[in-house]
Amino acid sequence: MELFRKKDSRFYWYDFKVRGKRYRGSTKETNKKRAGRIAALRFSQAIEGTGLLDRKAPSLQELSTRFRGWVESAGLASKTRKYYANGWRLLSSTCIVGMRLDHITKDHVEVLRFGGSAANVNCALRTLRRMLHKGEEWNLLIKIPKFKLWPEHGRKLRLDDNAEEKLLTAAKSCNWKPEMFELFRDVIILARDTGMRNGRELYRIRTENLDWNNRIIFVPDSKTVDGRRMIPMSDRAYEVLRARAAGKVEGCLFPSARSRCGHLMDLGKPFRIARRKAQLPENLVLYCARHDYGTRVLSNTGNLAAVMTTMGHKDVRATMQYQHPDLEIVRAALNRTNGSSVQTTT
Repeated sequence: MELFRKKDSRFYWYDFKVRGKRYRGSTKETNKKRAGRIAALRFSQAIEGTGLLDRKAPSLQELSTRFRGWVESAGLASKTRKYYANGWRLLSSTCIVGMRLDHITKDHVEVLRFGGSAANVNCALRTLRRMLHKGEEWNLLIKIPKFKLWPEHGRKLRLDDNAEEKLLTAAKSCNWKPEMFELFRDVIILARDTGMRNGRELYRIRTENLDWNNRIIFVPDSKTVDGRRMIPMSDRAYEVLRARAAGKVEGCLFPSARSRCGHLMDLGKPFRIARRKAQLPENLVLYCARHDYGTRVLSNTGNLAAVMTTMGHKDVRATMQYQHPDLEIVRAALNRTNGSSVQTTT
């Protein structure tokens, strides 16, 4: 087997014969040692008759048909399916869509540009990464290019007391049906006072998971294993839950006849209407109530472990991103220190 460099290419190439058939191609590597490993792998696959050398790799467009079929049949969560669908929508208008999988390199990926935030860009990049990994699993390519995601900045806004008051005042002026306003109000209160993830946890609350005697909410299913947890009810959360349960022994507290799951799935549209009317920032979303919960609990207890437990976090770093330092605490501490030092000096 020969390993060489062509004049017009920066990569090492391999050249060998197996059973009278010649195999020649680029390793896509500039390092000779790594190129040698790629060449040896392709030589081994050619001997075993299991390699990719006897057929061309499909294009990203061709792979997308199989990938989207897998997404629909793999039992993924609804949000994950939507995420990959949006990622492919973004990728489908790029220059790499017609490229063969084994021709897509890190350089091709790094020059891709998408509109919107870093989270939007990463949606496309994560989808591409998942597609390429599935292509590898399906024996359609050997090497997957490594590329980095864009840095994302966590949410900084909190759905605090002021935002809650403005949202509820705006909702009252929208002339909604009484049950619609009550639903909106109850979701806002529970989101702020439980820190529950709205889609996966809050909307799925069931009466049988409420311990009225000990005032505890049990979350049986969540985003992670550590998401299975117990959350204490605040006084107003207790009142809201009692009113919604209305003597029921079992069943959803947020039922929906229009949902296949039987419970509320989204409150995004009413939230956007109230937010616009309240003249609040567009990046304030219901999930910001979870950030507010973590901030309030930590600032009043100083117990990071308790915050991690009630929010369903395993990693301290995951919890810390929800914390928003209270500048007034820092200011008060400085003023106390400055005051004592002034007295000492005099």
